[in-house]
Amino acid sequence: MTSPTLSVVVPCYNSEVYMRRCIESLLRPDFGDVEVLIVNDGSSDGTASIADEYAERRPGRVRVVHQPNGGHGAAINTGLTHARGEFFKVVDSDDWLEQGAFARVMSELRAERAAPQPLDLLVTNFVYEKQGKRIKRSVHYRRALPRNRDLSWDTVRRFWIWQYMLMHSMIYRTEMLRDCGLHVPERSFYVDNYFAFVPLAHVRRLRYLDVDLYRYFIGRADQSVNESVMIGRIDQQIGVNLLMVRHLAGIRESEALPPKLDRYMTRYATLVTAVSSVLLVRHGTREALSKKSELWRRIDEIGPVLGHDMRRPPIGMVVCRSGRLAEAGMRIGYHLSKILVGYN
Repeated sequence: MTSPTLSVVVPCYNSEVYMRRCIESLLRPDFGDVEVLIVNDGSSDGTASIADEYAERRPGRVRVVHQPNGGHGAAINTGLTHARGEFFKVVDSDDWLEQGAFARVMSELRAERAAPQPLDLLVTNFVYEKQGKRIKRSVHYRRALPRNRDLSWDTVRRFWIWQYMLMHSMIYRTEMLRDCGLHVPERSFYVDNYFAFVPLAHVRRLRYLDVDLYRYFIGRADQSVNESVMIGRIDQQIGVNLLMVRHLAGIRESEALPPKLDRYMTRYATLVTAVSSVLLVRHGTREALSKKSELWRRIDEIGPVLGHDMRRPPIGMVVCRSGRLAEAGMRIGYHLSKILVGYN
């Protein structure tokens, strides 16, 4: 039996209200080489029965794994264990894929199956589907990634600060993820940054397709990226942040990264640390401000040179500082970035 071209993992936790829209966007009749892996991560609502309904209606196209609750990372790890496709993508259960762009992506991936040197990463755009906003904002990579051609890290250009590749924009080669030993942290939120970061040193060949594939829904009050929710879960954000820093520091010690990849990963780690720092400043308590200082101290302990390099970009120079003036600057920058970028 021929393996699927693409495995799409849909992590679900109490997703009964919105998961149908996601799953339906993955089940085009002409996409028989797309397998949908629904991972029910210990839901207590009707998620399990909806998942089983799709598996019964679409045998061979939809598979379901039921597991005790382990968090987003556990669902991704389970999906990677069970995936049969040549390529691997995660689509969260409240998001969906745009059909025209999906068709173009599948044509690209099908052609890649016969390529002598496998494609490790296909990058596409994603769109912020912000609740209540009529105008939707697309995050694209036209400045950083030449379109429709094979790329290596030596041929990528500089990324804007709002332009980093996120889980929503990435389709990996499945065996590459397994070969690099990817294991996403479990029982934690905010692991999508880890998923978008750790495999990069193993990517040898990538391509950018300039299509708005992923529709990223934001705006629910209980959503993990809601500011108040993130502040309440700040220790999980910091935990993932430090795992990323440890990973990069470890790679730097063991091998020489291509210079442009080293710069990209350093700036990405800086950006995630900036998010952690600003959220702690937004929290504003003495304990939160102490955690911010402790975060930067621990980064310096993990990798003194990396800590120095993370302070060099303008955003790193601002967020690593303490004091009222620095904190006021962070608050202003945060509000401006919300307006410009449109995240939650």
